[in-house]
Amino acid sequence: MVVAAAGHGAGAGRRRRAWRWAMRAAASAVVWTAVVQLASIAGLWRPRVLADCGGGGGGGGGAVAGLAALAGEDRVAPARLSPPVLVPRRIYKSNGYLLVTCNGGLNQMRAGICDMVTIARHLNLTLVVPELDKRSFWADPSNFGDIFDVSHFINSLRDELMIVKELPMKLQLRTKRRLYSMPPVSWSNETYYLKRVLHLARKHKVIHFNKTDARLANNGLPVQLQRLRCRVNFDALRFTPQIEALGRKLISTLQKSGQFVVLHLRYEMDMLSFSGCTHGCSDEETQELTKMRYAYPWWKEKEIDSEVKRFQGLCPLTPEEITLVLKALGFTKDTLIYIASGEIYGGERRLAALKAAYPRLVRKEKLLSPDELRPFQNHSTQMAAMDYMVSIASDVFIPSYDGNMARVVEGHRRYTGFHKTIQLDRVKLVELLDGFQGGAMSWDEFSAAVKKAHQHRMGQPTDRKVIPGRPKEEDYFYANPQECLGSNEGLREIL
Repeated sequence: MVVAAAGHGAGAGRRRRAWRWAMRAAASAVVWTAVVQLASIAGLWRPRVLADCGGGGGGGGGAVAGLAALAGEDRVAPARLSPPVLVPRRIYKSNGYLLVTCNGGLNQMRAGICDMVTIARHLNLTLVVPELDKRSFWADPSNFGDIFDVSHFINSLRDELMIVKELPMKLQLRTKRRLYSMPPVSWSNETYYLKRVLHLARKHKVIHFNKTDARLANNGLPVQLQRLRCRVNFDALRFTPQIEALGRKLISTLQKSGQFVVLHLRYEMDMLSFSGCTHGCSDEETQELTKMRYAYPWWKEKEIDSEVKRFQGLCPLTPEEITLVLKALGFTKDTLIYIASGEIYGGERRLAALKAAYPRLVRKEKLLSPDELRPFQNHSTQMAAMDYMVSIASDVFIPSYDGNMARVVEGHRRYTGFHKTIQLDRVKLVELLDGFQGGAMSWDEFSAAVKKAHQHRMGQPTDRKVIPGRPKEEDYFYANPQECLGSNEGLREIL
C-alpha cells in the first residue's frame, strides 16, 4: 500500500509539472503572437519604397536647391524597414469571392487594386489576385505577377483579408458557365457596397467587377478604410525583384551624378488622341490622332475642340512649352533631367528644343543596356513601373499633365516626406505662355509670373479639396492621402 501510494504521488507530481509546462508554453505562445502583431503594426506605416537607394548625391543641382528653399523642405531619405514579419492571419467567414478585372495603365490599375482590396475587406470577401488590363491601347500582356510580387501581396495583407491566386476548381467550372459580372458605380461610399453588392456576393458566391477605376469615393469613408488603401499602395504593392533591381540601378546611376529632376512628359500618342489635344501638331498629325480616337469605342468623347481644352488647362504641355516653363522656374542648363514617359509623339523632332536647353536629358533606354531592357520590351506597364520608382526617388518631380501617374506619384512623395512635386497650373501657364510668345511680356516678366504662380504648388502639406456631389472636380485621394500622413493636423486629432 505504501509503495502504491508513493507511485500515485509521483504520478500526480509529474502531471502537475506537465500541466505547469503546458501553461507556460501556452502563455509564451500568446505573448509571442502579441509581439509579432505589435511588430507588424509598428512597421506598417514606415516608408519602405526605395529605402535601399539612400539619399541623393552631391553637386550639380543649383536650381534644384533653389526650389528646395522655395518649398521650405529638406530632402530626407526614406527609412529602411526591418525584415518582413509574417502577420497573423485574420480568421473570418467569407461572404464569397471577388474577381476583378482592372482597366487602364499601371497607375490607374494600381489605385484600383487598392480600392478593390479595401472593398473586399469591408465586405468580408475573399479576393482573387486581380487580372490586369490587356485590351487598352498598350496591349500589354503582363499579368499581376509580372509586375507585382504576388507572395508579398498576399502575405502582407493576411491580417486583413484572404487573397487567393485562383478560385477553387468547383467554382472555376461554375463561373465558366455563368458569372455575375458588373461595374460598380463610380465614386461610391462604403454604404453602397454594403447595401447593393454584399447580398449579390452572398447569392452568387462569386462576383466579378469588370471596372476598377475610381469605384471608391475620395472622401467620407471611415478612416480605417482610408488607411487600408494607403497600406495596400505603399506596402503591399511591391514590384517584382527584377523590376526593383533595374529601378534601383537607374536611381543609383542618377544619384551618382548629383541631384536630378524627373519630368513626366505626358506627350504620347494615346494621351493626345484620347484628350484631343493637338496644339503644336501638324494637320497630318491631327488627322492621325483623330482617326485613332474614333477607333477605340470605349473612348466616349469624339468631337473635341483642342484649343478650348487647352485654355481650360485640360491638355498636357507640349515639349516646347515645358522647356520654357523649366527655364522660367530657374532650372539651369546643367540640370540633370530624367524623362519618365513612353514614346514621345513626333519623336526626336519634338524633343529638339528641350534637348538644346537641357543637354543632360536622359531616359532609361540611355542608362540601361539593350540586354537589360530586352525582357521588358513590349511590356509598357513593366517599363512604367521602373519610371515610377525613379519618380518617387527624384529630388523634384514635374508632371506636364495631372493624369494617373502624376497624381499617384504625388501622393507617394507626400507619404515619404513631402518631397518636391511641382503641380503645374496649366490654366495660368497657357495664359502666360501665349502672352510671352505673342510679345506681350518680356522674359523677366514671364519668368517672375511663372515662379509666383507656383510658389505654393510644390507638394507642401495641404488639406484635400472636397466638393460634395462633384468627385471628379475635387482632389484625388491618392494624390493627397492625408489620413495616412503623420504631419497632417486632422490625423493627429483622430489619433
